[in-house]
Amino acid sequence: MIRLYSKIMHGLERLGLFWVFSVDVFKWTFRRPRRFQLLTAQIEHMGVASVPIIVLSSFAIGMIMSLQLINVLGLFRSEPLAGAAVGITMARELAPVITALMLIAKNGSAITAEIGSMRISEQIDAMETMSVHPIQYLVVPRVWAAVIVFPILTALANVIGIAGSYAVSVWYKSVDRASYLFELYRMVNPKDVYSGIIKAAVLGLIVGLISSFYGYYVKGGSKAVGDAATSSVVAASVSILIADFIMTDILLKVMFG
Repeated sequence: MIRLYSKIMHGLERLGLFWVFSVDVFKWTFRRPRRFQLLTAQIEHMGVASVPIIVLSSFAIGMIMSLQLINVLGLFRSEPLAGAAVGITMARELAPVITALMLIAKNGSAITAEIGSMRISEQIDAMETMSVHPIQYLVVPRVWAAVIVFPILTALANVIGIAGSYAVSVWYKSVDRASYLFELYRMVNPKDVYSGIIKAAVLGLIVGLISSFYGYYVKGGSKAVGDAATSSVVAASVSILIADFIMTDILLKVMFG
């Protein structure tokens, strides 16, 4: 009972610390000096370097979904609807979520490890000694780079996912090309794409904050950095799934209600 109580109190303490950390990030975002070169460097690191994994994963998902859908829709002679189903599902749900999960694995753990290594090597303490606030210098560029990069890569995932669906449906399963494209254009609405882009931006903010938080407050040696990176991946993955559910409920009422 005592152990359970201590775990609950520790969790609440960490939650409060995360809230204070998030407020500090927003506060330091609007203070000078504004180091745009750090932001652009993080955008390049997170975005450009992540294009191959997003292309491969979204193309594979589009292919797999079409393969499954065509087999089911074939029972009703509605194979051309596979493209529309993939387009709507990718735009609303899969593109932002899969992009977030891929970038958590690739960039989220790296953010935690980078900042955590600087913490245990006392580089962050040295920054504070030189009157350079570490949150403004290290965290702010990474968080807002994630907010910018996630929607862009989500848009790319939409296009590549539909390309994978087209390749399987038209070239492999011999679905009529004109019917496939007609149903895709008829049923996929710009609101579907907008909702996914909005989700991606919020998920990017969540991932950036959680990954930076775990690295910023790491304690111990190199093993602690590894443990923090693992914990940040788990926490960010669970958080984006919960956030996706909440945003889906809100967006369905606001944009599709």
